[in-house]
Amino acid sequence: MIARKLTWTRRLLATVLVPLVVFGFGLISAQPADAARGGRMGGGSFRAPSMPRTGGRSYGGGYGGGMRGGGFGFPFIIPIFGFGGGGLFGLLILMAVAGVLVNAFRGGGGAPAIGGGSPMPAVPSKVNMLQVQVGMLASAKSLQEDLRRLAASSDTSSSSGLQRLLQESTLALLRQPELWVYANAESGSVPFSSAESTFNRLSMNERSKLDAELTSNVAGQKFSGGTTENVGDADATNEFIVVTLLVASTATASLKGASTGEDLRQTLRILGSTASSELMALEVIWQPEGRGDVLSAEELLTAYPNLQHL
Repeated sequence: MIARKLTWTRRLLATVLVPLVVFGFGLISAQPADAARGGRMGGGSFRAPSMPRTGGRSYGGGYGGGMRGGGFGFPFIIPIFGFGGGGLFGLLILMAVAGVLVNAFRGGGGAPAIGGGSPMPAVPSKVNMLQVQVGMLASAKSLQEDLRRLAASSDTSSSSGLQRLLQESTLALLRQPELWVYANAESGSVPFSSAESTFNRLSMNERSKLDAELTSNVAGQKFSGGTTENVGDADATNEFIVVTLLVASTATASLKGASTGEDLRQTLRILGSTASSELMALEVIWQPEGRGDVLSAEELLTAYPNLQHL
């Protein structure tokens, strides 16, 4: 009886997952051939609390290292989508949860320690993925200067430094509301075991929209794309600047979305107040960043189809 139920469940999951994957490829928009160059800042760690040492091995790697172990228990953690209508962001989160469910039904969950072994350390049951994107008029040149300054001075190797970077980045956006034109906010929750891989996929999706990363400060590693001739103000014909904030957090704050200017203002304020103890990873990505680069309205909406006009 149990075997029949498992077989039925696996078939059901396969029936759901295959269309999702096919649909996901359709959501990945072709990027403009002459995509503008950009900048990137961030870092983080998905490491679980350390277990008492008993002579065994320690594990690390990925985005700052992390523990992927642990079983999967019930009730299921269901993705919670918000605001922007899903798109690729929502699909990746749904696929992360579905992947954990498949592993659980395959019997891949770990068994709890029995007897005199050390208790397993507490790990977050879920991690919230939050993404806010703002398209601004290109006259917001001071914003680009603020982001370059942050890239040069921020400590992206510590949780306190990342919290300060998040706070300063949201403040830079909040100080120029008159230049906001487009925005989008999305959120979802994934199991801790798939949080790192989901965050990396979301980050790669946004980074792929840049022709190159001229300014970078990630996990304490700073990079500037060569010479001062490369980094600088966009061409006079440039129309927009877009900034993406991607956050992984254990906080349970309820964002207000980004359908109006006031909603975006409240969302940025809430996001910027995330405590360092709750912030697991952060990415701040913007374009254009290259001297003479142009991001037109058509290119903006092609690369960022979920943006909504405020």
